[in-house]
Amino acid sequence: MTQLFIPKNYNRLLDLTQTEKAIKLVKDTFQENLSSELRLRRVTAPLFVLKGTGINDDLNGVERKVAFPIKDMGDNIAEVVNSLAKWKRLALADYEIEQGYGIYTDMNAVRPDEELTNIHSLYVDQWDWERVIKPEERNLDFLKYIVNKIYEALKRTEYVIYENYEQILPILPDKITFIHSEELLAEYPGLSPKERELEAVKKYGAVFVIGIGGKIGNGEPHDGRAPDYDDWSSPTINGYKGLNGDIILWNPILESAFEISSMGIRVDKTVLLRQLEITNTLDRKELLFHKRLLNNQLPESIGGGLGQSRICMYFLRKAHIGEIQSSIWPQHIIDECKKNNIVFV
Repeated sequence: MTQLFIPKNYNRLLDLTQTEKAIKLVKDTFQENLSSELRLRRVTAPLFVLKGTGINDDLNGVERKVAFPIKDMGDNIAEVVNSLAKWKRLALADYEIEQGYGIYTDMNAVRPDEELTNIHSLYVDQWDWERVIKPEERNLDFLKYIVNKIYEALKRTEYVIYENYEQILPILPDKITFIHSEELLAEYPGLSPKERELEAVKKYGAVFVIGIGGKIGNGEPHDGRAPDYDDWSSPTINGYKGLNGDIILWNPILESAFEISSMGIRVDKTVLLRQLEITNTLDRKELLFHKRLLNNQLPESIGGGLGQSRICMYFLRKAHIGEIQSSIWPQHIIDECKKNNIVFV
């Protein structure tokens, strides 16, 4: 089922031609700033990987993957990537990236089970990035340090857009607010996780919700995470668990919370085994990615993904992701959007 939100009296600030030029400006500016802030080198990434290697991202573990047989490889099955969370860590090892440096890449994916909304499409494009860290940097302070670096890249991008399109005024707050999912639960006990995020981001404008994947005080996780990339089970200095999280912005066009990034410090050998046991998935130890990690062949790292189309939506004040990217939509959605001045590319 598709869900569509139509903003009242929606006014496109850019026409189609201006939008296409502005999309390039957003992408060029942001990735240059991200690369500079985090010291990342651009690399080429795969569109698909072999099934059964453990390299593909399982997301929440229930989504179907787009797959096909490879004729010249005995009909072995290839899967279109859901994200490059694990592949990037393999790449860090293969490229012999030094501590304090990393990589980023353009990730393109197809998710057939995605619920089509203003911000969800069958086509997913994001900047996937990964950086080598020291073992002693596996802590909450370092996670916050990296989030602040990313936020600075976002703020500079917003200002560049304003310099080129004066009708798009900057709205990001000076600082991003850090809040743990346990704290959100304590503050809004009667609300769902998404409702808690909404209340927090309406209050602060930009938040980083820490601790995604592990169970919190009500016995449920704030949101789902696979057990084999983000560290969501390690305790932090405040007694809570989780060295990962989501960057969420207040979107005034959609009047909603607007997630643009999922990221975190990655599992080490100890954390991987703990989270595989928690999720009853210890059989994954025999997969290629997991074997290399357990055999100390992969570096410690932090990484994440940043939605390209969503970031463009936010900075160009668009109401629907179809105004940014070319995808497939039900005809009634296209018609309804067009009636309300929402024109798809």
